[in-house]
Amino acid sequence: MRQLPARDPGVPDSRSVNRFLLWVWREQWRSQALGVFWGMAWMVSIAMMPAMIGRAIDHGLLARSTSGLLTWTGVVLGLSVFAAVAGAMRHRSAMTNWLAAAYITVQVTARHAVKVGADLPKLIASGDVLAIGTTDIEAVGGTFDILARLTGAVVSTIVVAIIMLTTSVPLGLVVLIGVPVTLGCTVFLMRPLHRRQDTYRELQGKLSDQTVDIAQGIRILRGIGGEDAFSARYAAGSQRLRGIGIRVGRVESLLSAEEVLLPGLLTGLVTWLAAHFALHGEITVGQLVAFYGYASFLVMPLATFGEAANSVTRGHVAAGHVIRLLRINSPITQPESPVAPPPSGVLLSDADSGLTITPGELLAIACADPEEAERLANRLARYVDDGAPTLGDVPLKDLSVRVVRERILAAGNADRVFTGTLRSSLAGMTNPPEGGGIDAVVMEALHAASAEDIVAALDGGLDAEVEEKGRNFSGGQLQRLRLARALIADPEFLIAVEATSAVDAHTEARIAARIGAYRASRSGPRATALFTTSPLVLSQADVVAYVEDGRVVATGRHGELLAGQPHYRALVTRGEDDAETAESASSQQGVVRV
Repeated sequence: MRQLPARDPGVPDSRSVNRFLLWVWREQWRSQALGVFWGMAWMVSIAMMPAMIGRAIDHGLLARSTSGLLTWTGVVLGLSVFAAVAGAMRHRSAMTNWLAAAYITVQVTARHAVKVGADLPKLIASGDVLAIGTTDIEAVGGTFDILARLTGAVVSTIVVAIIMLTTSVPLGLVVLIGVPVTLGCTVFLMRPLHRRQDTYRELQGKLSDQTVDIAQGIRILRGIGGEDAFSARYAAGSQRLRGIGIRVGRVESLLSAEEVLLPGLLTGLVTWLAAHFALHGEITVGQLVAFYGYASFLVMPLATFGEAANSVTRGHVAAGHVIRLLRINSPITQPESPVAPPPSGVLLSDADSGLTITPGELLAIACADPEEAERLANRLARYVDDGAPTLGDVPLKDLSVRVVRERILAAGNADRVFTGTLRSSLAGMTNPPEGGGIDAVVMEALHAASAEDIVAALDGGLDAEVEEKGRNFSGGQLQRLRLARALIADPEFLIAVEATSAVDAHTEARIAARIGAYRASRSGPRATALFTTSPLVLSQADVVAYVEDGRVVATGRHGELLAGQPHYRALVTRGEDDAETAESASSQQGVVRV
């Protein structure tokens, strides 16, 4: 199997399912054309075999001609060898086409999912995306796998019909009439098959989505006693899917039965008529054998027609779901004419809230409403088009989305952790500095996130494998690893939401003391904004902004806000509003051990 080219397949035509499938065909038209050629060569060579055997009988065996027998036997042998080679090449091409179509579908869906970004889970169910990546790509590939055999079946059927017409008009007409009748029966079953497969695929996506939800929240379900309720709901959905699957199977079984019954009836009719004509001397014995061979051969293309109907129907349904994904667009739109980005060192400001993030500064933001922190972070990183934040004097909406993503990073506790080595999961494609390796970059960020102990506890160190979603780490460990990953990305503006909420007080104090120094040591101006209500972090910040009702109501040092803002003091001290608490928290500034 040749290696598939790793290239950008471009942008598919998503206006209709047929246009999408045609686009996939165009992306691999050379391989498709080669498969069609070998498919025709393979089936036509098999179709010609009965004619050559009949000639060997007439011109060699019955004529008692040794030369004639050897000649036509050699032709049969040559056809057999050619059919074997053509069959192997046809299978090779078909598998290449299957893999290429599936690979292209994966490429465009994955690329579009990345383009839509973090909004994708809000716009389409996770189960649908999962089904696209598993069953749908296989079904789309199957549509192009069957194409070579389908073309060969059509051409070989026409060849057989022509041969039979030139030998016996009645027998040729039987084939010319019988094949369309068989195809008509197949088409008759395609509509209910398509409808039921579409219903099955819809429910399959919903059930997969429910499976993902249950798997992610199994601990919560057990904690609130809802495990049995969700189990019963899932069981009911599974039974519905099973019922629809049985209905799909009924149509498919009828299609399979038709693939055997109708070609068998046609074979029996042709054989009976040929024997009748041979008894009356209208055809020779060799031609009788040939006609039996033609009738037997027709079982293959007619069965291929039925198989193609099933494959094309499944591929059409699957392509419909792929198209649905490709039609999803992120609400974060690219400006028609992006403005040139401002130079580094400018302010990131949000006029609606009055919040300003200054390069070279460690800013802590305490929000009276915890949900406000997430909203503000998403707005400042343009994960939502809410308000009019600006970078310098340029609105984020006027900048290229790529520029915004490169310069502003919002890190949250729900960010996905990917599989692979710990090194690759943290550093990704980060380029190491001159004269240093990537391990030094990773370890420096891990130190700033107080996560060296995580690496030390792993047998493989940075080469240890990270399981799906980081299941081999605790919540606190994952939080520190996410923070380290954000630090390694080294954006101009780093915005982190509750980055230390799951760690103990000693670890939180170390992180608070180290993160500012780490960001200050980077080349170029770096701004860090931490949304938090932890006194340990707030006391280490250069500036603290207190947000209430979506607006910054006060800024200053942690101790100043404790003394002058009762609501702020109540928020960060958890209601322990007394002079001793305020004085103690104020005195923490600058004395945390690192």
